[in-house]
Amino acid sequence: MHRNDGVCFTSSSFKIPLPSPSQTLTSPLSRARHSLFQLLHSLRNRSLPPTTSTHSPLLCCSSLSLTAQTYNLVNAPLLCSASLSLSQPNSPDSTQSGSEVPQKGQSTTAGRYDEERVLISEVLVRNKDGEELERKDLEMEALTALKACRANSALTVREVQEDVHRIIDSGTWRNTILISDLVDIGFLWYKVEPNQEFHGLVCEGANVLPSKFLEDAFRDGHGKVVNLKRLDEVINSINGWYMERGLFGLVSGVDIFSGGIIRLQVAEAEVNNISIRFLDRKTGEPTKGKTKPETILRQLTTKKGQVYSMLQGKRDVDTVSTMGLMADVSIIPQPAGDAGKVDLVMNVVERPSGGFSAGGGISSGITSGPLSGLIGSFAYSHRNLFGRNQKLNISLERGQIDSIFRINYTDPWIEGDDKRTSRTIIIQNSRTPGTLVHGNQHDNSSLSIGRVTAGIEFSRPLRPKWSGTAGLIFQHAGARDEKGNPIIKDFYGSPLTASGKPYDDMLVAKFECVYTGSGDQGSSMFAFNMEQGLPVMPEWLFFNRVNARARKGVEIGPTRLLLSLSGGKVLGNFSPHEAFAIGGTNSVRGYEEGAVGSGRSYVVGSSEVSFPMSHYSDEHVSEQGSVSVQQKSSSTIRLLTAALLGPVEGVIFADYGHDLWSGPSVPGDPAGARYKPGSGYGYGFGIRVDSPLGPLRLEYAFNDRQAKRFHFGVGHRN
Repeated sequence: MHRNDGVCFTSSSFKIPLPSPSQTLTSPLSRARHSLFQLLHSLRNRSLPPTTSTHSPLLCCSSLSLTAQTYNLVNAPLLCSASLSLSQPNSPDSTQSGSEVPQKGQSTTAGRYDEERVLISEVLVRNKDGEELERKDLEMEALTALKACRANSALTVREVQEDVHRIIDSGTWRNTILISDLVDIGFLWYKVEPNQEFHGLVCEGANVLPSKFLEDAFRDGHGKVVNLKRLDEVINSINGWYMERGLFGLVSGVDIFSGGIIRLQVAEAEVNNISIRFLDRKTGEPTKGKTKPETILRQLTTKKGQVYSMLQGKRDVDTVSTMGLMADVSIIPQPAGDAGKVDLVMNVVERPSGGFSAGGGISSGITSGPLSGLIGSFAYSHRNLFGRNQKLNISLERGQIDSIFRINYTDPWIEGDDKRTSRTIIIQNSRTPGTLVHGNQHDNSSLSIGRVTAGIEFSRPLRPKWSGTAGLIFQHAGARDEKGNPIIKDFYGSPLTASGKPYDDMLVAKFECVYTGSGDQGSSMFAFNMEQGLPVMPEWLFFNRVNARARKGVEIGPTRLLLSLSGGKVLGNFSPHEAFAIGGTNSVRGYEEGAVGSGRSYVVGSSEVSFPMSHYSDEHVSEQGSVSVQQKSSSTIRLLTAALLGPVEGVIFADYGHDLWSGPSVPGDPAGARYKPGSGYGYGFGIRVDSPLGPLRLEYAFNDRQAKRFHFGVGHRN
């Protein structure tokens, strides 16, 4: 066996520099790892100084010291060691090439020495002064880290080199020197210097990181030797805390000072500036926008000076999108000129501001006639008055009986208000069927209720998922016959107004509180509404009306159970046509509109079980294999129908309603004169189809009087 006399290890220490702030913000985390690998590669392939010793013990010095040095920990492991290279002194290759490390493919004798084995008689671990370690647990830890270096074992240079790295990689040692005299004695002597004991922590730049998080992370290490591997895990957990919350922050440096004080430097990217950039809807090029930038900026919860959060930025994008003005919204973070800060650019693509539209619908107050319930509508809307997201809507709806002319102006956020209060001004002239309470007349003629309404309402969010509304509304209302003439009594002699005049006047103070869950139809909902008539003038009505609705949805496998309950009560002097009407498509199905009862009080409960039904899809058609041209055309039609109508749901339901024996207390007792039962239930089944007009509902119901009835509606039940 050849002796490796004259072979030496050489090493170099290096320092990983801190990146500039702009690099930290703009480079992805993987770039830091790539830069570290490039640095290590350059160290492995650098030139080595010539060796002049003719006979020297095998000497390996590999040091790792963090004292007064700062390491870039953006995405690279904290543990790293100096590269070790072999050089053979006085070799021809060394003399001719300036002792460069032989490249791949070149002839070298170092590779032969690297694989030769030498018998080791003893392996020792000593401190930097050559004495035994005071702490035997540390000595045992160093010996345990060795995999190949054992007494009375034959080792190669490569195996010795790997064990040196294992000691370093254990994380406990800041300096490791391997001294070997293979010529005379055949021993390996590891001179190790453990890290300092941890006695204190200083964290700089962590403005949002909770101090308790740091205390918990370092509590177990107090008074113990700093383990760099454990320290690396703590740093990764800190970076993970920022990542989980979508915050732009990470540990940018770590120092270990004398006395066992660890200093962590944290880089948090603060928002320096937020700007709005409008893009053309067709070309995507920057353009001039119609919306004032401050109108958009005040919607954002992200503010200057705070650490930028990607999750918060996503919520801001969603908030701006719900304004209804933008076709596309995105936030692009960019490095700012100041160190450790970021500029945010919000790219927005505006929708058209508004225009004319036409449509149609169905009135829920029509009880007879196949087409009498149809309504046509024409509207003009502007979504962005003065570039401040203020909305103006002028609409006209007209049917055989119904007619509504409405002017609605809304400011979603009053300027200067910090509570996000909105303001709505309403002017409306309407004519609606009076059949809900008074039914058809004896001669099959109908009456309608005419209302002129003007008012103002203020709304604002109270808490997450809670909102409140308060308003003041004036109403001038009365009954009319088919020719439009005012009437004060119906066919049975029951009064149609509370004052005995053709019209009732009232000034109503309105208060409403609403809770909404996820906003889906099947989610939880609660609404409470109160109206108070204010007798400012002696002839104006004085009353109090309360109404409450609650809904709860429960997912049971592929089906959904929906439970709803509503009820209300009115006290004081009120118009008979304002009584609570029970029965119909949005109340107790199986009955005509208002056919169960009309009272001062009411309660209605409903339960539904809905389940998905099969509908055509691309996968369904593809499973059919080869089909004829006629079959293909039929499948295409069915696919287009499915795309327009959307998924289909089946529904099984049951409803119950009661007027709580309050029908006779309504002026004129319109329910008693028409023999309304005051209570009733219905049950049945139906289908729901999504469409561009909204959910279409087709239901077939039975009631407790053995009657059957179809119900057709657009939109969800109230």
